[in-house]
Amino acid sequence: MSMVDLIPNAKAYMSSGSIFRIGKVIEIFGQSVKVKVDKGKNTSSVLYNGELIQNISVGGYVKISKGFEELIGKIEGESVIEDRAFLQSPYSSNKERIHRILNIKILGFILNGVFNRGIKDLPLIENTCYLLSKAEFNKIHDFTRSDDAAVEIGSLEYDSGQKIKLGINSLFASHIGIFGNTGSGKSYTLAKIYKELFDIYKDNINFQKNAKFILIDFNGEYIGEVNKSTNKYLNKNVIIDDKYKNIYELTTGKKIEDIKDKEKFPIRKSTLEDPVFWSIFLSATEKTQKPFIDRAIKDSYINDHLADNVSFQKLIYDKIIAATSVSGKNVDRGITVDLISEIGNFLNCESLKNSARYFTSNLAGGNENITFHIEQVGVKRFAGSQEFNDLIKAQTDGFTDIDINNLSIIRKFGLRIIIKYYDDIIRGFSNKDHLAPLIKRLDKRVFDLEKVLTVKNDSSMPKNFTIVSLKDVNLDIRKMIPMLLVKELYDEKKRNNNKNHSLHIIIDEAHNILSQNSDREAEQWKDYRLETFEEVIKEGRKFGTFLTIASQRPSDISPTIISQLHNYFLHRLINNNDLLAVEKTIAYLDKVSADSIPSLATGTCILAGLIAQIPVVMRINKIEKKEQEPQGHNINLLEKWKIHT
Repeated sequence: MSMVDLIPNAKAYMSSGSIFRIGKVIEIFGQSVKVKVDKGKNTSSVLYNGELIQNISVGGYVKISKGFEELIGKIEGESVIEDRAFLQSPYSSNKERIHRILNIKILGFILNGVFNRGIKDLPLIENTCYLLSKAEFNKIHDFTRSDDAAVEIGSLEYDSGQKIKLGINSLFASHIGIFGNTGSGKSYTLAKIYKELFDIYKDNINFQKNAKFILIDFNGEYIGEVNKSTNKYLNKNVIIDDKYKNIYELTTGKKIEDIKDKEKFPIRKSTLEDPVFWSIFLSATEKTQKPFIDRAIKDSYINDHLADNVSFQKLIYDKIIAATSVSGKNVDRGITVDLISEIGNFLNCESLKNSARYFTSNLAGGNENITFHIEQVGVKRFAGSQEFNDLIKAQTDGFTDIDINNLSIIRKFGLRIIIKYYDDIIRGFSNKDHLAPLIKRLDKRVFDLEKVLTVKNDSSMPKNFTIVSLKDVNLDIRKMIPMLLVKELYDEKKRNNNKNHSLHIIIDEAHNILSQNSDREAEQWKDYRLETFEEVIKEGRKFGTFLTIASQRPSDISPTIISQLHNYFLHRLINNNDLLAVEKTIAYLDKVSADSIPSLATGTCILAGLIAQIPVVMRINKIEKKEQEPQGHNINLLEKWKIHT
């Protein structure tokens, strides 16, 4: 009895070993291995047991047997060498003249039937190299752990029959980066992976209760399908049907009275009580304006007097008396007029504006020799006298169209800063020249802020998926809103630290807010903005907070943020700076994958990261319903220019 008869399936094993054998290892340099290919192994594919298996090619995978260990490698290149024995043998054919040499990088190993990434061992010279069987090929492309559920995202670009399924927990409990030039399909990929998740869990009560998703949409691509003729929505079903989403289309282009409260994003009052926020929002300088903002926000006296109209009138009366009760060469005689005029314009209050005109005409004096006085019918009422005080009281009592009770909380914060500014100037605590630029910026920015935010005690949303569109907001608000929302949501998540709840922050066109190269903003603002997001990406996982960013310019984004991402979907990138940024910060990429990035087709990407045992080139599956696709399609110029008869 032969050895073949003693070993079960020995004939099949020997047959497959012969068919799948490629060659032998001839050189080893760390993870890089060279294999000399056996003669006769140059066909494009191998037919085995009715299955067509792709033969060796650059970008393909091979197995190297070292005793009982099976090492998996990827072919990164190949070369040829001339066989010296060919010249010495009169019987050799031209086919035998050269040897193919494969350059292989070891990626991992198969243990107990499961592929594991990493270097456990390295091969030895003369170890045999094999093609992968279909079963082995499937193992290294299986990205779902046994304890995880799977979601199908796409298929291999070069083998459409090989579906790519990703573990839901492994993917969504991670930081995700989606990068690619305009038109490469990155927005489509973002929509696809979250659509697949919501398709599975959208009606699950625990999912609705324990997971919160917020998508910050800079270009309005994720709201819904728009009628090209009327420019109105046909539906609002991008990613998932409208009934499962909270949608906020923020705008600074409308008048404040035309914007309803439900159109504004809700935040907590505590967020506005942070002096750092106002310092950043108003671009306050570090040395003088920032300390002033801190005093203004914390001034309880001014805040208490904004509770009702009577208290506010008393506050203005006190400030006018204080402004007219000082003398000295540095006293600004127009401070009283400026105080009332500034507040009148801020509140759009006619009685205050009229009062400012009254003091312009009748208030005089105010230097080191002459005290303030009001002159009427030839009689001077000097500051400090009862007659003078009565005239001031009559003016403040005449502020009949003030409605402090219905003033928004945001507008009240602006009013507190204005009054504190004049309070400091009157008392000589601050230099007017240092603070005046801050006050000039305040009016417009506070009005814009009031257009997009509303303050609520409970800022929770009725649905667990929220889309915030910033398409129609100006540059100042566009940069501020994402930072404000992320900081509030993350701080709240840290405070609660409920291990059963997760927070998923999704930012499309993330270079708008995560850029480290911006000359249009102060260093203080840039540092605070980046620190906010860097804290989320470095520490957020501990608190169940996960970040997904999509961008066409990875080179603009902080390297700290890119390097801390766990999983990457890399679409076509052409700019050299973007390619370098990706290659430098993503350690999972092999040379073949990195070199293929500039030539990827639209809708094709490289999946790399912790979830993928090996980088794979995959094609994202189509979103079945057109209405659920992101609305970022390029305009068809020929269609628009078509001549209609």
